[in-house]
Amino acid sequence: MRHAVLFSVSSGAAAFAAALTVAGTAPARPAAHQASSLSLRGPAGSGGSPHGRVVEYRGLRVPVPAGWEVHRLDRHPSQCVRYDRHALYLGSPGPQPDCPARAVGRTEAVHIQPAGRGRTARTVVHADKLASLTVPRTVDHEIRLTLPEAGVTITGVYGRDPGTLQRILRGTRLSGRRTAGPSKPDVHRMATAVPSAPPEGTAPSGGPVPPAAPVPAESPSTGQGTALERPWVRGRGFDTCTAPSLATMRAWRPSFKVTNIYIGGVARGCAQPNLTASWVRRVRAMGYRLTATYVGLQAPCGAHAQRFTAGSASRQGTRAAADAARRARALGIPAGKPLYYDMEAYNHRKGTCRAAVLRFVDNWVDRLKTEGYQPCLYSSAKSGIRDVGRSSLSKPSCVWFANWDRRAKVYGDPFVPDAWWSPHRRVKQYRGGHRETHGGVTLNVDSDIADGRVY
Repeated sequence: MRHAVLFSVSSGAAAFAAALTVAGTAPARPAAHQASSLSLRGPAGSGGSPHGRVVEYRGLRVPVPAGWEVHRLDRHPSQCVRYDRHALYLGSPGPQPDCPARAVGRTEAVHIQPAGRGRTARTVVHADKLASLTVPRTVDHEIRLTLPEAGVTITGVYGRDPGTLQRILRGTRLSGRRTAGPSKPDVHRMATAVPSAPPEGTAPSGGPVPPAAPVPAESPSTGQGTALERPWVRGRGFDTCTAPSLATMRAWRPSFKVTNIYIGGVARGCAQPNLTASWVRRVRAMGYRLTATYVGLQAPCGAHAQRFTAGSASRQGTRAAADAARRARALGIPAGKPLYYDMEAYNHRKGTCRAAVLRFVDNWVDRLKTEGYQPCLYSSAKSGIRDVGRSSLSKPSCVWFANWDRRAKVYGDPFVPDAWWSPHRRVKQYRGGHRETHGGVTLNVDSDIADGRVY
């Protein structure tokens, strides 16, 4: 007999029930036996190993594969929660983690923190069901669930295959030694956090992804015509892997007009503990303009593990646009605003790969227009931007191109003719990762100069 995982009652939860199922009714075996008998061996390159260890946190015993890092965030609050390396993170991240300027790609990683102090999971799984938990394949390769007996929320991500992550979660057991009581739910974060993606290829109702009706456009305000309401901005910007704290954003505001946020995608390499709809509103109220960026599947000939193929390019471009629009709405980004797709550099000399990228971008553009947003593109000036500019397929409304020549100028680039995306439709990333200090606060950032479309 099969039993669905127990869910909290909230919008969209029922859609996950079909994908997140458990089998059997037998109670969990003792933790010590489970930890010693668990095999963590996974597919080649998955990071699994039968020779790991077991760590305890808030009454949980968690099996950790050999070679994985273990970070206790309560002791090291500046530790960055990264999804591009094998690691177990325990505790709540600090307000300003020390993250790199960028991290693209995902592998297997797990983050366990007190419930209510971070992303509040809509999915509730009870301890006696963990042993038969099935990790569904989702658009963002991520699962988030709350374990009420331990008072924790567990976020797990995977690279290409969920097998190793599933074995870790199935091997997690209650030890019977709770170190702290359950935290009170964080109502503010529950209301504003971006929900987990539905199973891959499904809508919140559980069926195929349909064309979505555009959300209402932003209402005109008394400040219409001011710099904040203008659809483009000209000035200096920065981008970093995770959304900084509000205190950091205030400290950096005198030096910058523009910042980037990574709103989702299977290749988004850093966790986003600060990024909520409230954060977006408050940062914009400081006077910042935002480039909202989705980091999804990469080119078939790119350097990252999460890739689309020549055969799936069109379908994946459409799927990425639908998911990006869903996440933008959850963050309060209204219709008519630009959303950028992060297509990292690839070998543009390979014709079949280049053609696949163009089909992907063509479908990203078409679907995002249907969703009611302006489709834009981030990529290398020498590969993605130049290839799209030369093509006859659908063009993005605006671009953000990378050319680390340290020239803070959006025009005069040797790979992006001035006639392309002009005027007020381009942002340039002119310097890669480095540390800067403003207002007494240091971040690892990329440097940007803008004369382009923003929210």
